[in-house]
Amino acid sequence: VCCSHLILCFTVWKHSLREQWNAKSVYVVGNATASLVNKIGLDTEGANSGNAEKLAEYICSRESPALPLLFPCGTVKGEILPKMLKDRGIPMESITVYQKIPHPGIQVNLNSYYSKQGVPASITFFSPSGLTYSLKHIQELSGDNIDRIKFAAIGPSTARALTAQGLRVSCVAESPAPLALAKGLQLALQAPSC
Repeated sequence: VCCSHLILCFTVWKHSLREQWNAKSVYVVGNATASLVNKIGLDTEGANSGNAEKLAEYICSRESPALPLLFPCGTVKGEILPKMLKDRGIPMESITVYQKIPHPGIQVNLNSYYSKQGVPASITFFSPSGLTYSLKHIQELSGDNIDRIKFAAIGPSTARALTAQGLRVSCVAESPAPLALAKGLQLALQAPSC
């Protein structure tokens, strides 16, 4: 793509398409996603919902759309939002726009941490895929001490993924925000171990 094509695309977006998209509702989960979407000039709704279930409830409380909702998602996506909307008769069309892959240095980084710091008091997961990509390494490095670790989750989907792997969840953030996570971790770390 040459520079002139990029300029033309940006001009069309800025002077025409952005307004057309802003005439529609743009739903997001979390402030980080809202911030990214806002940077391209779109207004968002639902950022404070915190998770897919609450966002689905928010969408269902709104006027039913005439056209299907567009759901840009990754190759690995939760089914909670699509199922809840379908059950309420709200049509949605999913389109895969990205693929989650593990960080190439995850094993080296975990090895480095464990060799310098030892077994951590807590580990927080921000997504089910983060758990998938790192759990084997964490189990190997922690050995019999894995039961000492307090596992935290950023939200209910990640907590379910931890439980499905046989791990005890010590903390689920009340909302996907740093302060809510810090508060939950502080309480979990102060609680006596079982």
